[in-house]
Amino acid sequence: MTSRERLLAACRHREPDRVPYDLASTQVTGISVYAYKNLIDYMGIEDDHPEICDHIQQICLPKESILQEFGVDTRGLWPVTNHTGPFDDEEQGDYLHHEDEWGFDYRIHKTRGLWYDLYRHPLPQETATLQDVNAYSFPRGGDAARVEGLREQAKRYRQQGYAVVLKSVCAGLLEVAIRIRGMENALTDLLINKPVMGDILDGILQVKLDYWQTALAELADVVDIVAEGDDFGTQLSPLISPETYREMIRPRQIEMIQSMKKWARDSYVFFHSCGNIRPFLPDFIDMGIDIINPVHITAEGMDPVKLKRDFGKDVVFWGGGIDTQDVLPHAKPQQIRDHVKKNIDALAPGGGFVFNTIHNIQADVPPENILAMIETLQDYGRY
Repeated sequence: MTSRERLLAACRHREPDRVPYDLASTQVTGISVYAYKNLIDYMGIEDDHPEICDHIQQICLPKESILQEFGVDTRGLWPVTNHTGPFDDEEQGDYLHHEDEWGFDYRIHKTRGLWYDLYRHPLPQETATLQDVNAYSFPRGGDAARVEGLREQAKRYRQQGYAVVLKSVCAGLLEVAIRIRGMENALTDLLINKPVMGDILDGILQVKLDYWQTALAELADVVDIVAEGDDFGTQLSPLISPETYREMIRPRQIEMIQSMKKWARDSYVFFHSCGNIRPFLPDFIDMGIDIINPVHITAEGMDPVKLKRDFGKDVVFWGGGIDTQDVLPHAKPQQIRDHVKKNIDALAPGGGFVFNTIHNIQADVPPENILAMIETLQDYGRY
């Protein structure tokens, strides 16, 4: 099978020749530039200037020879945002600061930082008003420059036999609302300041709709996966109650997902949401989400065997291949192999599984553990 045939078979809940593998097609399935540099040094490979594909997270695109050697089946398209385009920092003491197109102020320590942290919010006041929201400037999601040149890139990937993934222009509805207001204010607004939060969510939704309409008018016939997301889970429980989700988030999420499916009828909708999201999975399936990522199997309620049993016929699991919080950075290579085999056994039968780490490979992961993961997938992940 070609990589594209392999991945599409999995998305159709069929067993391909082997489990498809994704690395670095999106900002949530990649690798820290620090882990990557350690890996290629360990392998004796030169890549003096790895391409940073998300400056805030400090993740990079591995060179093509690495992707081929590892058997990566996906290639990603990266629309222009402040995180991926020109990136200007302002030096302030021990930190570098960056303000993005949303007015979010991020900072990274000049010598000890591994990624940028959100430092200031554009609407931080405890009680925001509708006037405050009206005065806030949302980015232009439908700017055609965001996808300039991506069609040629996608056609090249298609000709090479890879599955093509197109990511969103920004984080999720709830995530961006939290970045606009701050965590405490945003979660409070969802309960007691609903008109303000509703206007904020509507503004974010419009950015996304404008982006997807523009992007898919240009790219719908050359992409296979369209990727959205929103982090609704913590390690133990959902971040918000199902009732709040269904009142404030779900109607807007349905409009977004259904619009994506209308504008890209032949593509599969990928949705990223960390943590314990089991209570939301029936909602996701009902609204037309085809793929769930990162399959946070170490979170409460996210046991991979039970997820496959209860939802495996309705949704594709893209991720869940290995725990990146504890196992991948801290285990021994043999423990890595055993862990990967266990998760393949749980999620691969019948298709509907794409191997990926649970979110990005972080800076502290030893190269020998990454290679143990890859080698196990290559040896054990065959049908």
